[in-house]
Amino acid sequence: MESMKLAEAKWEGKTLVELKTLPPQQVWPFLADFFNLQKIVTDLETCYQVEGVPGQPGLIRYCAFQSTDDDQTNGLWGKEKLISMDPIKRCLSYEIIESNMGFGWYVGTMQVIPMNNDEGCIIEWSFVCDPIERMSSKDILFFIQKMAKNIEEAFLSGTSSTV
Repeated sequence: MESMKLAEAKWEGKTLVELKTLPPQQVWPFLADFFNLQKIVTDLETCYQVEGVPGQPGLIRYCAFQSTDDDQTNGLWGKEKLISMDPIKRCLSYEIIESNMGFGWYVGTMQVIPMNNDEGCIIEWSFVCDPIERMSSKDILFFIQKMAKNIEEAFLSGTSSTV
């Protein structure tokens, strides 16, 4: 009976990143571009459209990490589907539909929240997923925190397409 309860448990987490000098109307288009993932995940080799219409639910992207023999990400890939996008609330949700990274069910949500009278914003990034072998929910949260922080770095370094 105990193992059944463990199998039903879901991992959940959320991170907040404050971008004090970046207005939400500048950050949202960057996040809304579902193919900007390479600017957030620096060791991602490719991210491209597989099917669907950009900005519309049902859009699917394929992502793969750089292949190097001394890197643990060698050969890792995934397909992610846009579930919803709300430009008014500046919010999008996506799910991993296929991967070789050990994910079963996974849904992530990103929202840009205004602060300081739209002079800055907060990126709220949350997830819910099935447990993953050889990982913990803290590992996923750490990865999401790193990616959220990389959004700020992309703007500060001028590599975002909206700067």
